[in-house]
Amino acid sequence: MSTDKIFDLAHSTVRELNQALHDLNGHQAGPRFEVRNAQGEHALAVGIAAPLIVDILGHVGYYCAGMNQHATVTIQGNAGTGLAENIMSGVVRVKGNASQAAAATGRGGLVVIEGDASARCGISMKGVDIVVQGSVGHMSGFMAQRGRLVVCGDAGAALGDSLYEAEIFVRGTVADLGADCIEKEMTAEHIVALDELLVRAGITARAADFKRFGSARKLYHFNIDHADVY
Repeated sequence: MSTDKIFDLAHSTVRELNQALHDLNGHQAGPRFEVRNAQGEHALAVGIAAPLIVDILGHVGYYCAGMNQHATVTIQGNAGTGLAENIMSGVVRVKGNASQAAAATGRGGLVVIEGDASARCGISMKGVDIVVQGSVGHMSGFMAQRGRLVVCGDAGAALGDSLYEAEIFVRGTVADLGADCIEKEMTAEHIVALDELLVRAGITARAADFKRFGSARKLYHFNIDHADVY
């Protein structure tokens, strides 16, 4: 695929890049963007609302691809805190590792992390699908309301703490489960749906090898008998 638009951050500013992306918001199509010399800059490719293709070469800092709508953003490196925060739709893919709070509050779309994710991956997610090829840190899925968090490696402590209706799938070991999170049956229907998601994410794994976790639904309403776990 030919490159239509090149932004070299050694010579252009992050503001100039984001403005060029925002100028296309609401359009049905646009050029492919290649971003060079990312060098850990913060807030790259945020607020896109068009079906653009953005390829970022190098590592990125905080909040890359936040509030994404429709775009496909690929990061050829590692990502800092808050990757794809509040993603609405589209695809955000990291070829390396992601720091804390990846895809926090995400409402839709797909986030793929081909390495590991740090603590609080998918906190308060509200409909996004997150697939992590490696492992995730502690408190991942905290207060997750809707969507799916798929972990092909291991999960740290307090997985799914105060979970609502999101689903968590883990292939490896879980350090321990958070408040109100329990292991649930992995039905044939779940296996089919998870296999489809793994294919869409481009991750080679068998859904049948995963365990499924969800809410025990004991914390939906305050109960004095459970006060010690609130």
